[in-house]
Amino acid sequence: MKKTAVFFLLIFLLSCSNKYHRFASNYTFKSNEGKPDYDNLNYWAANPQKHNTSDSVPKPLLENYHRDSSVDIFFIYPTSYTNMQMPFGWNAPIDNAELNAKTDYSSILYQASVFNEAGRIFAPRYRQANLKAYYPITKSDTTNAIAAFDVAYQDIKKAFEYYLQHYNNGRSIIIASHSQGTTHAKKLLKEFFDGKPLQKKLIAAYIVGIFIEPDLLTNIKTCETPDQTGCICSWRTFKEGYKPKFIEKEKFTAVVTNPLTWSTKNATALRSENKGSVLFNFNKLYTGVADAKTEEGVLWTRKPKFFGNVFYVSKNYHIADYNFYYLSIRKNVELRIKEYLKK
Repeated sequence: MKKTAVFFLLIFLLSCSNKYHRFASNYTFKSNEGKPDYDNLNYWAANPQKHNTSDSVPKPLLENYHRDSSVDIFFIYPTSYTNMQMPFGWNAPIDNAELNAKTDYSSILYQASVFNEAGRIFAPRYRQANLKAYYPITKSDTTNAIAAFDVAYQDIKKAFEYYLQHYNNGRSIIIASHSQGTTHAKKLLKEFFDGKPLQKKLIAAYIVGIFIEPDLLTNIKTCETPDQTGCICSWRTFKEGYKPKFIEKEKFTAVVTNPLTWSTKNATALRSENKGSVLFNFNKLYTGVADAKTEEGVLWTRKPKFFGNVFYVSKNYHIADYNFYYLSIRKNVELRIKEYLKK
């Protein structure tokens, strides 16, 4: 059994690596002094002015697919610079073809696409911090990590300011993010929305995969119901009964939204209520994959049900925060937009 599991894991990893490498030739451009230029579409992973993987729609949803363009989604993608040997230093280059291909054919395809029926998707490329920035060992590591996150956020901020000036044109906005993207989305919400005029344009924020302090924002509240607007949703998914040590050490109880019931009140939803997950096969919707139960600071699900799950032994489902609840998120975004427009 162990040999078989290792074999399948190796095949999976090799196929992913080859897949990204195969697309890398489509991402060849040279930046000016390594800095982003958001006037150039090469510096957007997703932008309505160019075809990109966020436009993709799972095949079962195509028949009833109707795209709206009256709302904008600003999506901040997670870490794809995961090589902790840090071949490029603490921050990823903005113009590395293979990293950009990896970003577009992972998080942009499998996460940002959740929002493509709801509105126009904007996802800027940025000089993301290396994964190691989340795990500093020495004091020097900590200093470098803080600096790396700041470089990344300054790119996000510059992109958002460019978006507001050149693309927004008064549209209402959804902020969406995952993992490192959420690290930056928290700062973006505080700087541009919380208690600012732009808050009135915020339909909702889906900021997932990183802890959200209950007092993070002063004027923007946590979403308590499925149709509430101007609020934030967040969750971190783990196997039922498991809570990592780093979470147990947190001195607050992080915001947790149930992505099936859209409540924070100790909500539990059964697998049968989950009508659509998107896993490795993007063009297939899987039903009943994961249930959802809000626990203190985390979201729990029993072991996901899908063919081959015997080899899925991790208790940390971080990578699938969006994928397990793909259709539910998609429908909830539609509901919140309708309620926002009524108001």
